[in-house]
Amino acid sequence: MAERLTKSAARNVFFGGSAFFFAIFIGLTAHSHYYIATKSTDAETLTPAVARGKHVWEKNSCINCHTLLGEGAYFAPELSNVWVRWGGDKDPAQAREMLKSWMASQPSGVPGRRQMPQFHLTDQEVGDLADFLEWTSKIKTQHWPPNDAG
Repeated sequence: MAERLTKSAARNVFFGGSAFFFAIFIGLTAHSHYYIATKSTDAETLTPAVARGKHVWEKNSCINCHTLLGEGAYFAPELSNVWVRWGGDKDPAQAREMLKSWMASQPSGVPGRRQMPQFHLTDQEVGDLADFLEWTSKIKTQHWPPNDAG
């Protein structure tokens, strides 16, 4: 075996390695799309209220401060598990009331604390946002977020 790597051997290693890792990339991408489409998202439970709640989320740019499933800004808490944290899995009516009260009380005016703006949401919008957060909490996230506090 030669002690030096020739130019043609280096080229073959480069192109062979590139092709190998490109094939792995394509395979992992296909697997991710398959997992998301078949196992991760519960498409059967998507309702018009959930879609309207997503629209409320987007219209008010909640992602500019909060994260949802790890995506967004890290200024405010993760909200993918807020439904469970507020007890919505045990008492949905109480969790809805909690969300409604929380949204109505903003900004809280507590000194030294980050302030969430008042969005003046209607009861319908708060209900739709609750449906969206409830639906989001049921997505199989493979144990994300890593802690219950968000």
